[in-house]
Amino acid sequence: MRILFFSHYFPPEGNAPAARTYDNAVRWVRAGHAVTVVTGVPSHPAGVVFPGYRNRLRQRETVCGVEVLRVWTYLAPNKGKLRRIANYVSYMVSATCFAMWLPRPDIVVATSPQFFCGWAGVLTSRLRRVPLVLEIRDLRPASIAAVGALESRPLLRCLELLERAMYRAATIIVTVGHGYRRELLARGVPEARLHVIPNGIDRARFAPREADAELKRSLGLEGRFIVGYSGTLGMASGLDVVLRAARTLRERGRDDIAFLLVGDGAVREDLAAAARRDGLERVVFAGRQDPARMPAFLSICDVCLVHLRKLELFSTVLPSKIFEAAGMARPILLGVGGEAREIVETAGCGEFVEPENDAALVEAVLRLAADPARRRALGEAGRAYVAAHHDRDRLAAEYLDLLAGVLGVD
Repeated sequence: MRILFFSHYFPPEGNAPAARTYDNAVRWVRAGHAVTVVTGVPSHPAGVVFPGYRNRLRQRETVCGVEVLRVWTYLAPNKGKLRRIANYVSYMVSATCFAMWLPRPDIVVATSPQFFCGWAGVLTSRLRRVPLVLEIRDLRPASIAAVGALESRPLLRCLELLERAMYRAATIIVTVGHGYRRELLARGVPEARLHVIPNGIDRARFAPREADAELKRSLGLEGRFIVGYSGTLGMASGLDVVLRAARTLRERGRDDIAFLLVGDGAVREDLAAAARRDGLERVVFAGRQDPARMPAFLSICDVCLVHLRKLELFSTVLPSKIFEAAGMARPILLGVGGEAREIVETAGCGEFVEPENDAALVEAVLRLAADPARRRALGEAGRAYVAAHHDRDRLAAEYLDLLAGVLGVD
């Protein structure tokens, strides 16, 4: 098959959409298929072009056999409104235009959460007259409204109409969790067109290892019990809870416990400023890191925190960082309800804490800090669960079979 894949994000960007797209595309190429990914110049989340790249009209590269076409976009940081909308729309226009010059694909795949990336897929599939597989990783515009990033009711209504039209245009829709599937059913998407292929991990990369002692030293975290968070520090993350928990632990004299926040996003500067203002020396901000270094960062965490704000909509979210932590046999403190909680509790790989409840977070941290045997048991259970249910090789093959089924080929 010749597969054309639209993704606003792609490595060296390190967010979940980039990782999932890369992991699937590489495996599809190994299986003998031709994959072209249309993406932008790497700049997420700061809106600054990564070293070695320029924001040209278009540029090509080959990554592990995957043909990558990078198109011009209006650059914007992952915060604010108008500039981000300009970034999204410019990608849709550039990606659609330059896709017309590529060899005709057999099938188009377009992935969210960037809303207009889906529309690049819709337009291209219509113009090239090929099937469209729409991959839903986030329910936009609902999630945008939930965190207060967009308040204009007329504009939100317009986006909702575009959302429904996008769903209707897709041949099939792939979601990363059953919570999304239920929401799409409620929006009127026929059950026969919905498929769930969850996120997974490369088990060779995210595997148990000794803690990186040099990394610990470089971060000033030697001798500390480390609660680590990795990912986007955005409006949905609700990480104010970490600062409140850190204050409580300091008041209790627990300077042996530290929080490590790895990543960047819209609220990172505000969080870091608040931590400095309150003298919270045990909250360490490592900033954006090369995705290749994430296993090293996870290796030094005694517990991994996965957290989102306490909003009903986020009970549909299934964060990929759950599987990365479990793959490395790290116990999880989960501040996300819904399907994410069901998985963690079924796997027996962590503890649920009420989102944004700093008192509950403190007590859970103290319990796990005092019980290394339980941490080890949780970690081992997580590793076994991921191996059985979230192996990237198996999931990529399942996805490929689904694409072949759409085309009616073996």
